[in-house]
Amino acid sequence: MNKKESIKPKNQYLIPLIIISIMFFVIGFGVGISGFLIPALKSAFNLTTRQSYLITTAIFSAFVLFGRPAIGLIKMIGYRKSMTIAFFIMAIGMLLFIPSANKISFPLFLVALFVGGIGSTVLQASVNPYVTIVGPQESAAMRLCLMGIMNKAAWWVAPLFLGIFIDLNEINLGDINFPFYLVSGILIILGIFTFFSPLPEVKAEGEDEENIKTVRISYLDDKKSILHFPHLLLGVIALFLYVGIETLLMASVIDFAGTCFGDIPNLERYSKYVTIGLVSGYIFGVIAIPKIISQTKALILFSFIGISSTITLIFSPPNFAFIALLLTSFANSLMWPAIWPLAIADLGRFTKSGTSLLVMAIVGGAVIPYIFGFLVDLAKGLQEVPTIIHYQKAYWILMPCYLFILYFAMHGHKIRTK
Repeated sequence: MNKKESIKPKNQYLIPLIIISIMFFVIGFGVGISGFLIPALKSAFNLTTRQSYLITTAIFSAFVLFGRPAIGLIKMIGYRKSMTIAFFIMAIGMLLFIPSANKISFPLFLVALFVGGIGSTVLQASVNPYVTIVGPQESAAMRLCLMGIMNKAAWWVAPLFLGIFIDLNEINLGDINFPFYLVSGILIILGIFTFFSPLPEVKAEGEDEENIKTVRISYLDDKKSILHFPHLLLGVIALFLYVGIETLLMASVIDFAGTCFGDIPNLERYSKYVTIGLVSGYIFGVIAIPKIISQTKALILFSFIGISSTITLIFSPPNFAFIALLLTSFANSLMWPAIWPLAIADLGRFTKSGTSLLVMAIVGGAVIPYIFGFLVDLAKGLQEVPTIIHYQKAYWILMPCYLFILYFAMHGHKIRTK
């Protein structure tokens, strides 16, 4: 089966893409709760900044441990059934928040987040390649931008949803029970719906062994493993760094707003600004890719925006620094949609294996924020509470990340064509 044979007309994929967009929303919600839980659990358990960022570490460490098993599951039972299982695992993770709150146990909270991360791993491993290969490669970034709008909208909704039940200024862990019962029930319903949904199975060009000769024979014939694709390996590093900096902004925005504007009520509302920046970029991608600008040139442009906005974020006074944070989130918007298709281009029969590496790269969301938390604590020294200056010093971690992504956009992904 080649790509042309496996792809139906666009209008026949409208319903599947709507279903997949719901799944991207769920993934975003799972990550978005970390932006709320970091200040909440930091207050409840009197954690240092570095310790509080163990929350994102717990979520994203599941990706490196379960990335390859998730792809093995997809190979065995297909995309749709894997998505169903992912929802059920995420529901279990959400239910574990309840005994965590009742026992007032931070380690148990981390276990709950890790289990939810396993579900997110399986779901990410399913939905991203599905959206990428369901249509022409040159418009893959546009489709992922559409999915990204749903994903990042959930990042904003999650803190607002939890803020209805939990007051960050007066933490009571018992308030966690009802919202997480509710979310668990919704996830179970979505899992059942997905199992019976009309999602067709799709395959990348050349993924079938018997039809491998249809895809760039001279390029693929001498490839024995995914380690023989340097553009994929560079893409894994780029995605690792991108997920790290995107998660860092979402995880740190409430704390950073507190240093910029002081101890004011409803700080969780500031999480919407990161989402606004991301969604604005996705809308640009939907309109402009590939009609006005290619996904490669868009990645280059947005890397430069990220570099310039980071400099502004670090050196500006509070109000301007927070605006720069918004601009930095805008720069991040097109990176996932552009890096993913460039990294898995021309993998043929190695597509699912390559996807497993990209899914494992999502562990950057655990590593980069944790290093950031360490840098904040290091900058503040013996001071009890970090200030805006300490956060700005720690945000230097963004610069090498953007520089490497720029290298991948300009040169790294082209290695496969040489």
